[in-house]
Amino acid sequence: MKQEKTQVVIVGGGPNGITAAHYMGLYGIDCIVLELADGVLPYPRAVGMDDEALRVLQGIGIAELAARDMISNVPLRYYNARGVCFAEVKPSTANYGWPMRNIFMQQLLETTLREQLGKHASVELRQGHEMLDLEQDAEGVTLQVRDAQGELYQLQAQYVIGADGGRSSVRKKLGIELLGLTHPRKWVVIDTANDSLDAPYTALHADPQRPFVCIYLPYQQRRWEFMLLEGEDETRMCEEAMIRDLIRGHIGEAVDQLEIIRIRAYTHNSRVAARFVQGRVALVGDAAHISPPWAGQGLNSGLRDVANVSWKLAAILQGRAAPAILASYDQERRGHATDLIALADNMGAVLGLTNPLMAGVRDWLFQAVNSVDNLRSHLLEFKFKPKATITKGLVYHERAELHEDDLVGQLFIQPSIEDSQGQRRRLDEVLGHSYAVLGYRVNPSEQLSEQTAAYWARWDTRFIQINRSRSGVGRNQPLSASGAICVEDVDNRLGEWFAKVRDCVVVVRPDRFVAAITTPERLEGVLRKLAEQLS
Repeated sequence: MKQEKTQVVIVGGGPNGITAAHYMGLYGIDCIVLELADGVLPYPRAVGMDDEALRVLQGIGIAELAARDMISNVPLRYYNARGVCFAEVKPSTANYGWPMRNIFMQQLLETTLREQLGKHASVELRQGHEMLDLEQDAEGVTLQVRDAQGELYQLQAQYVIGADGGRSSVRKKLGIELLGLTHPRKWVVIDTANDSLDAPYTALHADPQRPFVCIYLPYQQRRWEFMLLEGEDETRMCEEAMIRDLIRGHIGEAVDQLEIIRIRAYTHNSRVAARFVQGRVALVGDAAHISPPWAGQGLNSGLRDVANVSWKLAAILQGRAAPAILASYDQERRGHATDLIALADNMGAVLGLTNPLMAGVRDWLFQAVNSVDNLRSHLLEFKFKPKATITKGLVYHERAELHEDDLVGQLFIQPSIEDSQGQRRRLDEVLGHSYAVLGYRVNPSEQLSEQTAAYWARWDTRFIQINRSRSGVGRNQPLSASGAICVEDVDNRLGEWFAKVRDCVVVVRPDRFVAAITTPERLEGVLRKLAEQLS
């Protein structure tokens, strides 16, 4: 049997797996992606992407390309039993450099991701290749694979990423249990073209007669989702004639102009794997946690997984960090992924009421909430979405007790800055792909010992001094600092952030989470603490 070796094997070539492959390529890691399907799957898939996920794609240079096929700042509306809008989510902030709500079609995103994969010489996508088995020991992971022609071969890797979906073969081969529940009601999902309905938003209709969803998509397409009621036959309900009748009930004869692209019935699950990491194997996306669609966070959660685990695997393989840091992936991601599933469950429970009396009580409660200004603002800005926060892992909290206002372990903001050439750029473009140490109006590299500076140089750490806008002596003479990159805070967003935390130095991880907040005087000790976590 033919044998091959590589550093990382990714099982699953969906958006999570291909994004992980891009990150491996970015860090120069040899990587093979095994994908059973030959081409992008045609089923109805994810349609919502948030600002955090777009930032993950920005990290591999894909966000701008992907955004060309997206509609940004799309409102989310909730309609009650009488068809009246009782709540709206319409966030306008862009704390992480991108709009908070973006509508897209997964097939287009996957095509873009795959087309761009060729820029990485160290990455190979193998379509039609199926992983049959895997075993691991202290030295690595051995996979048995069948190629597109039916030939068997052996693939040896140092690490494996399981990105092969809710029915993950990787998870099953490892014997990892998927804990949680399967919801009793199925939903039929339909993608249509030639749409002319004037409804440029996502609409969740809490109609007790039959709850349904109507989603405005790019390029004159629209998604419809209908709950299957108790006793209804799934096969019959997925017939095109039946689907057209369901849609006709909401848009009339305009349904005759629609092209039905795809129809598929889905079972909703709320499940989390007992472990995200086992030895040299890490699970990401639906292989690790499955969410109902109501919060629109399934794919977004998977991309957060990829951002968290990718830089750690690269650091281990490049000899910068100890293999033990891989365990922090589970520690850092499990809580937030689980919280988002709970949010989706609650939203689904609100939407899916079929008892008219209970639906009436729900509508009355939401009407009361909508009359309270601060609660309305809470809905409008999507503030009920749980924040990703790392309390334990590869972060260092200087305070003995955590406080609500502690921003360590949260995503760092991404405002625009001006570089030394006067060019306006997103902050991440200056941070680079490794650790970054930012000082507000101070040079964070000045007070480091030679030993500490040498250690962080091995990480390609960037030291950045943030200056106020127009703080130099002229248009072509901005402030400069020895050993640090200087940028200007053109919108004063960074000044506001540092005013909240009081200290003036922040350490940002490769995945843009805040690793520590400190002062120039304490930075040496903080960087040593972070180095200990990585060693």
